[in-house]
Formats: sequence, C-alpha cells, structure tokens
Amino acid sequence: MVEWDHTTDVVIVGSGAGGMVSALYAADNGLDALVLEKSETYGGSSALSGGGLWIPANHHMRAEGVPDSVEKARIYLKETVGDRTTQAKQDAYVENAREMAQWLEENTRMEFTRMDGYADYYPERPGGMGQGRGLEPVPMDGRELGGEREQLNAMSMEIPGPLSFTAGEFHDIGFVMTTTKGKLAALKVGVRAIVNLVRNVDALTMGQALIGRLRWSLLEANVPIWLNSPFEEFVLEGDRVVGVVADTEHDGRVRLRARQGVILAAGGFAHNEAMREKYQQHPITTDWTVAHEGNTGDTIQAGIDELGAAVDLMDDAWWGPVSLPPGKDPMFHVAERNEPGAIIVNGQGERFTNESASYVDVGHAMYEHHSEENPHVPSYFVMDQRFKNRYIFEMVFPRQPFPSEYLDSGYVTKADTLSELAHELGVPADNLTATVNRFNTFARHGTDTDYDRGASAYDRYYGDPSHGPNPCLGTIEQGPFYAVKMWPGDLGTKGGLLTDEWARVLREDGSIIEGLYATGNNMASVMGHTYPGPGSTLGPSTTFGYLAVKDIVENSSPANADDKAGSKSPAA
Repeated sequence: MVEWDHTTDVVIVGSGAGGMVSALYAADNGLDALVLEKSETYGGSSALSGGGLWIPANHHMRAEGVPDSVEKARIYLKETVGDRTTQAKQDAYVENAREMAQWLEENTRMEFTRMDGYADYYPERPGGMGQGRGLEPVPMDGRELGGEREQLNAMSMEIPGPLSFTAGEFHDIGFVMTTTKGKLAALKVGVRAIVNLVRNVDALTMGQALIGRLRWSLLEANVPIWLNSPFEEFVLEGDRVVGVVADTEHDGRVRLRARQGVILAAGGFAHNEAMREKYQQHPITTDWTVAHEGNTGDTIQAGIDELGAAVDLMDDAWWGPVSLPPGKDPMFHVAERNEPGAIIVNGQGERFTNESASYVDVGHAMYEHHSEENPHVPSYFVMDQRFKNRYIFEMVFPRQPFPSEYLDSGYVTKADTLSELAHELGVPADNLTATVNRFNTFARHGTDTDYDRGASAYDRYYGDPSHGPNPCLGTIEQGPFYAVKMWPGDLGTKGGLLTDEWARVLREDGSIIEGLYATGNNMASVMGHTYPGPGSTLGPSTTFGYLAVKDIVENSSPANADDKAGSKSPAA
C-alpha cells in the first residue's frame, strides 16, 4: 500500500501554457489541481514565445466577419499534415480549439486579439487562409501578479519594461524605415511606452503576457504551482498511473497522489544531448535551440522506461534558422528571411530553398540537402548595405552599425565585394557571384523562377510592402556586403509520447495507459512534420490540455470522488 504525502485530483507536470490551461479548466470543474515545475521560474518555453495560438474558426474571427469553418480547417490539415497523424486527433483539435479559446476568455483573465493578416503558412493550399487564424494575448501589467512576477520565466531578449506591443505592431515596426504604417506603429508604441513609464506600468507582451495572464488566473483560482519540484517517477496501481514522485523544494522527495489523473506538460527534449543524438539527424546539438533549458525530456523517457509508452516524431523539431551572436542565446530568424535584399546560400555559395518559406521548412531544407561534399550546416545569410540600412537584423536597427564584437568574433563577416566575402567565408567566389547575379535578375522582374519566393501570402506577410515588384525580392548590389552563419535551430522538439484524441498516452500496441495524459511538446505533435500556421505549438498545447481535463471530468471515478473530503490537499 502506497503511503501518500499529498493528495489532489489532478497533478500537472510543467507550467507552460498547456499545463496552466489544464489546471484552470480542472479548477473550473471543481477539481483540485497541483502544478509541478522543475525550474525556479514558471512558464517554460511558452513564456519565451511569441504567444500566438492557431485557433481555426475562432470567436474573434466570427465577430470580425472573417469567414472560416471547422470543415475548412479540417481540409487544410489534411492537405498539410496528411495522414502523419490520425484523423481523429486532427478533428479533435479543430473542433475543440475554438471552444477552449472562448472558454479561456469568458472564465479567466485571458484576453485575446486576432493576428490580422498573419497568414497560414501554406495559405494557397485547399482550406488555407491568407487572413490567418491566429490569436495572441493582449499585453498586461505585470504588477497584477504581485510577488509572483519575479518568478515569471524571462525572455532572453529582454524587452524594456515600458514597451508594450502586439505581434502585429512588432511586424509593422520592422518597416519603420520604408513605410508610413511602420512609422505610425513606432510612434504609437513609443507614446504608449511613455504613458506606461509615467504610470509605472510593468508591461508584459507576447509569450510573457500569455503566461502572465494564465498565472494571474491561477492565483485567483487558488491553484498552486510548486517551483523547484522536478518530477522523478510515476506511481502505479496495477497498470494505472495514480500519482508521481517529485523532489520538492520544501519537503524533499514526496509521493503525490492524483485521484483523477496525471497530465504531462513538461515540454520536449530540446536540451537533452543524448536523446537528440539518439533520435535526430546529425549534426545536432543543444546549443542551437531556443527552447527553455528545462526541456530535457524527463517525462518522455520515464514514460518509455517505466510504462512502455509509445513515442512518435522523435526525429523532428520545430526547426528554424538561428544565428549565434557572441555572448547571447541563439537568435531565431523569422522576418529577415522574407525582406528584400538578402538570400541564404550553402557551403557552395548557392541557394537551395525559398528563404521566405516557413521557418520549419527552411530548417528541414538545411538538413535534407546537407552532405559532407555540399554542406548546408551552416548556411550563410548574405545581405548588402542597402538591406542593412532598411531593416532590423538581430535587434540591430536600420543604419545602426553592427557592434564591433560581432565583427571581431566572426559572427558577422563584412567585405567590400562579393568575391572578398566568399573568400572570407570559404565558399567558391564564382558560385556566390553567379548566385547573386541570378537572384538580382529575379528581383528586377519580380519572379523567383527557382523557388517561388514571394509567391505565397505567407512569404509576403514579412515582405516589405513598399518594395516592388515583389516585396520579398530585392537586388544585392550595394557594398559593403555582410554574411552571418545560420544553423538549424529550433523552438523545441516535436516528438514525444504518442497520444489519442483525448490526450491519453498510448502503449506501442495502441492500448491506453490509464490515468496518464500528455500535451504540448511532451506529446507527439498533432501537426506531424509540418507547421500549418502561427501558434501551431501553443494552440495544440492548450487545446489538448483542455481535452485531457474534459476526459477526466466526463470519466471521473466515483470511488475517487467519494474519498475527496477526507484527503489532504496540497498547500499553495
């Protein structure tokens, strides 16, 4: 007979968005919930993110008259994800994501706004939408969190306290040098910053706002988060998971009973070198990921070793090109690849993909084309002075020179001519020159006949609307020229425990491991090998966390419910 140190209804491992939504929905349904977090801060990778959620046919779209439907989204996932994940799981997502998002807004401190114009990543495919399906959190004042504000996981790219903006405003500011809309956005954000400064507002935005609003809601619902309390192992009764062992900050190693279920929301294995070496394509390293350092795959490995759980998609990640600025965390490059006047080339000085495609596709392309004879890891982002004068690169603003340490360290390579740049990089000068000349011809005519850059509405979202004839194609001809190495980094790993449409963890034979659920990067993604739109990590994470609790509520054990009154509940 197991001797329990604490008992609750639902134990949630991990304090990212999926874990927090699970806890809030459990509390809203009268269940006691406890969130375990291994780190000294809460929020995980969700707090480091842009904070967007891909929510098809959501209530904000409906209110603004943007046409969409569950059936249209179902068709789109079939066209992008295909049969790499089950139809039942895809249907569960598109049918319940909007319900989850509306429930959040109506029952918690969450406030969303629509990411207008942020297109699906394949908007031209059947069911795709150029207007986008994303929602993002409205910025909030961190003072609402009281003493819990200091434990919010901080972004590596710190945004000064008074600054507050949406993803759309940040997008527009990227064109502050070239568009009136960019200048107005910068002015609007600047005025707001002054007001925030005068009022002493601690502005939280994007992923910080998402997690901040969820934590604010948990505080009001009296749902505790135990920080510095890593998961150690599962506790079983027969084949059913009935609790976990955790190494807690105050009580040491404790057994936590979960009367109704355990929900794993602890992220993937982005920072587990051994697991990445085992499952993923080489070259690979934890040095290129921008995921939270606590994502070490503990619960995934425990599921495999202790429960015989099935896993899937372990070879994949939410890839994207990153650069490695000296003394800083990796920089994940989203917008720069779409702006006119730059290309990405391989070790032979040749283009190999549509640079403006989704970051996952560019990451996949780097690996798919890589070989010892023709290296693509690293690749090189090549730009000219005109590009540098017009656009932001790695938070270095237009016309602002690159810091000397960037040049001295070799992070940025600078040369007066393309031939000299090629020599510095060690790539064939004739190839690089020919590649740029060919690209310049495309730019002048507005059509990339090699890779169709700028043909998609997604490409053009981050393209410069003031530039023609193609907002993503600009000549590279004004020296000096610059190059930065690009590596296949990631937002996190995509593989994890195999789950069904209710987020229940499965064994290799397809049977359900009773009492155990997983969401977020802890589970194998419903999106398969692709990335359908902005928020394709956080949307499923929150939705399947919600569905896990819905399954618990609809199938709760009367025997477990009867002994609730006499049990010991965890303290906040």
